[in-house]
Amino acid sequence: MSDVIAVALIASLSTLLGAGLSGFMGLRIARQQIGGQVADAREARSAQRRATRDALRRDAYVRFLSACDHAYRQLDQRWRESESQAPAAGYDDVYAAVRAVDEAYNLILLEGPAAVATAGARVVESVNAENATLRQLVNAAPATGVPPVARHTAERRELIGARIETRDAFVDAARAALAD
Repeated sequence: MSDVIAVALIASLSTLLGAGLSGFMGLRIARQQIGGQVADAREARSAQRRATRDALRRDAYVRFLSACDHAYRQLDQRWRESESQAPAAGYDDVYAAVRAVDEAYNLILLEGPAAVATAGARVVESVNAENATLRQLVNAAPATGVPPVARHTAERRELIGARIETRDAFVDAARAALAD
């Protein structure tokens, strides 16, 4: 009888040991799977945050460029108007457009990165400098009925060159930021 008990005891212990080992391995595998799922979830959240950040930046960059384009159109119109067509109150449209560039730049400052904000600051400076120069040229000259574009061609070419240079530098910086 003791042989039967010994065999039963050995069988029971081996079954318990097998179940324990099986449970331990199952726990270890489950931990690895959970760790992998947590890593995947973190990676997915990180990718989602990057996509959201890029979308916000892209929208801010587009708004800024649109505001710049509107300001450029207003400035171009002012360059082509004679003094009689552009009374002092007429600068309100140009001022509003330049102000919109400043406001759009605030989003650039918030969304970044620093290289894009720096390039945006140069665009804002360029737009404000062109507006100030145009006002000075118009206010300093006697009323002749000739539009500023005809009287100040060299100055305008220089300002247009600054427009193009600063805008292109901004676009390059924005593209680089969105490519990262």
